[in-house]
Amino acid sequence: MFMNTEFLKSDEIQLVLEKTVEGNVEKDWVPAYHFAICNNEGRKVGVCDLRIGHNDRLYYGGNIGYGIDEQFRGNHYAGKACLILFELAKKHEMEYLIITCNPDNYASRKTCEYAGGQLLEIVELPEDNDMRERGETNKCIYKFLL
Repeated sequence: MFMNTEFLKSDEIQLVLEKTVEGNVEKDWVPAYHFAICNNEGRKVGVCDLRIGHNDRLYYGGNIGYGIDEQFRGNHYAGKACLILFELAKKHEMEYLIITCNPDNYASRKTCEYAGGQLLEIVELPEDNDMRERGETNKCIYKFLL
């Protein structure tokens, strides 16, 4: 199921596989790749992950997650990582991806726009969604056609 990921790089960054996680049908989890985002000098600047598949949970949680270390923000590393992850998603025959963020997370919203996402809606999370335990109530839902 998991593929070789050595091709996940550009002239500025490379995604270095840290681990893969098998899906769990009982928990409604899909398989996932987890990467370090490294700059062209090989220094880790952040992390990202790609979840393969679609379900109701992923509509609110998204197929891609990312985080950039504070000292490296402002270089579009998260957006560039997303564009690279799109290539892996295509190899898994995914036709689209969802990325979500909190409405007040303007940096993440800019990342979604940078990567070409279409804002579908801003939704209230279902009452039983586990993100509510972290105090989250709403999500911006961006769709990316591959």
